[in-house]
Amino acid sequence: MENLKDMKQQETAVKEPIAEVPEEQEENKYLIKFRKPFVWEDNTYTEIDLSGLEDMSARDMIQVQRTMERSGSINVLPEMSLEYACIFASKATKMPVEFFQAMPPKEAIKIKNKITNFFYGED
Repeated sequence: MENLKDMKQQETAVKEPIAEVPEEQEENKYLIKFRKPFVWEDNTYTEIDLSGLEDMSARDMIQVQRTMERSGSINVLPEMSLEYACIFASKATKMPVEFFQAMPPKEAIKIKNKITNFFYGED
């Protein structure tokens, strides 16, 4: 009887870590790491999390497009522009658009590509 209890405890102990491993290894596909630290308004950033993209709606896309139109920017495919990506990333992260506009070009393009892939690259 005691052997049976020991076996059940061992079985449970073996099963629990297996269930936890995928969660620990799960990678945030919306996390963008910068090549070098980015300093903005006395804060240093090494990465930005765009997970908020999942919570965005078509209404947000329309608002971004209207913001661009008010600034005089006209694009056939606005969602492909860097300006659109900066504004959309701002909404997704709740960071000011100026944060994204101040980024070095390579980091800004990473953000633009991630947002463009979010629109067109999945499914």
